[in-house]
Amino acid sequence: MSEAPDESLAVREFLERNDTLVKEAFQRGEFDYLEAAFEVDETDFFRAITEKKVLEKLSKTYPTPRKKHDVPLWVYVASDIAMRFHNVNQFYAFPYVVRSGGMLQAFGSQMGHKAIHPDTGDTSLRCEGFNRKNSYDRQTPCDQDYLRKMARGTDAQKLLTWFNRDVVGIFRQHHALDAEGIFIGDATYLMVPDNPNYKGSSRMCFDTHNHPVNPGKLTAKQRESCVWRRCYKMVSLIHTNRDAEFFLYAGVTLTAGKNHENPLLYQLVEQFITYHGKGIIKKLILDRGFLDGFNIGRCKTKFGIDIVIPARENMEVYKDVVGLAEAGYLSFTPYVPQICPLPPLAIPKPEVIRKRERTRQKTLAQRKRKEKTTVQDPSKTRVGSEVALVNEVESFTQCPVPLSAVVNRESYANGTHDYWVLLTTETVSDPLPCRHEYALRTVIEERHRQLKCFAFLQKFSSTCFNLITNQVVFILLTYSFLQWYLVRINRKDLTRRTPPRIRDILLPTLGIIILYYKNCAAFLHPLEHQELVLTLKKDAHKKILAKTRRLRRELAHLLNHPRAP
Repeated sequence: MSEAPDESLAVREFLERNDTLVKEAFQRGEFDYLEAAFEVDETDFFRAITEKKVLEKLSKTYPTPRKKHDVPLWVYVASDIAMRFHNVNQFYAFPYVVRSGGMLQAFGSQMGHKAIHPDTGDTSLRCEGFNRKNSYDRQTPCDQDYLRKMARGTDAQKLLTWFNRDVVGIFRQHHALDAEGIFIGDATYLMVPDNPNYKGSSRMCFDTHNHPVNPGKLTAKQRESCVWRRCYKMVSLIHTNRDAEFFLYAGVTLTAGKNHENPLLYQLVEQFITYHGKGIIKKLILDRGFLDGFNIGRCKTKFGIDIVIPARENMEVYKDVVGLAEAGYLSFTPYVPQICPLPPLAIPKPEVIRKRERTRQKTLAQRKRKEKTTVQDPSKTRVGSEVALVNEVESFTQCPVPLSAVVNRESYANGTHDYWVLLTTETVSDPLPCRHEYALRTVIEERHRQLKCFAFLQKFSSTCFNLITNQVVFILLTYSFLQWYLVRINRKDLTRRTPPRIRDILLPTLGIIILYYKNCAAFLHPLEHQELVLTLKKDAHKKILAKTRRLRRELAHLLNHPRAP
């Protein structure tokens, strides 16, 4: 017979760091447990989301498919986040995540203890667990099969709604959304193996640039370079600021690859307004795939959202403003990009290394100059970029509001020019800021590339749509909370790096002693702990010694029913 989960766990589930309280108790001869560990960033990350009650809010609103829970929901949510933090998507790898990660240190000794296997002498974990259903001693807080079944049973649409409504609501509660209100709308394809069991996927024809094409409109030679691929489409709202210092996913939907992204994006915007109110999204930057005069006007008039979007060359508004430019009626201003390159890591380098790097860069520059003089086509060598402004444009007849057009002229070495046009519902007095803002949209392509290549966003090991949605949602959730965490600890220099690189930089380990007392913990340097022990008073020294000997006896027999290794 299983035990119902202890409701008191809701009170003691989150460990609080309080070095002063724990050290004072230790000096009186009182402590609950002690262990050596490594201070890893995952522990700090979990501490941050528990201290702010983020994990508690996530678990309370999670759309669970079960009426009875032997394992508290916060354990499931924390475990799923821990897997994505380590770029692990297969649930069978969860035990390795527990052993190598910082979950146990973050949530305290109640989650698990290190113990010696009586037969092999190997160090293992012994977790208390939350029910009495296991015949063997637990080596993880919850079973990996429980995580998989929970993810599989959670309805995909309810999970997406949870992310768009409750998760983003938590970001808003903790002031993670920038007051300037810049959002980016985008769509990307998630490729899967050509297996029809991938429910809701589409089989589409893509060219060499991974753009979908209609094979019926291509020549036989063009079709030779195309490939048929099965895919889903992810449409998302991403929040950032003008300096691209962070990227938070503020809305997502997952659908078949053949479905057009246009109505899905505007549905996401309307959902955001319904869930979180007006005035948060102030500016929405889109690609030309979202050109829709009715919805652009609706965003402006009904929701107060200004849209920035490029025009197509076959549109009347494009022909009108480019005609004005070619006729010499517009005054152009030179444009210089403002998006800063990825900042170098603040690690001092010896002079010999810096000198070697300067020499290498000089050689590369000489090689590039040589290539330009011998190979580069003048018609493809851009020598300058300029912008001009046309206000009160009404040639886009489908849009019910007047537009401002930012005309961009690209100049090439052979004297030719190319034009492209940005449209915005905002009344613009200077075209340069609008061009700078649109540069943010191209940055989001790098976010998708990082998540696909380094967080395995599209590497699905199951054809179940619920599991696919779970993987997408929790990867985006973990990535967004990690961005929030980096901003919170003043490490904005890391927000544009790949998830594995962030972990490599933040995970240098430091040996520490963790001292537990009444759901509080103190993180002590080994020498600090030694000083604390050596300065104990006589009565406290006897109490500490007695408690230590008792814990050693208990730990020696902790694995009563060990599982065979």
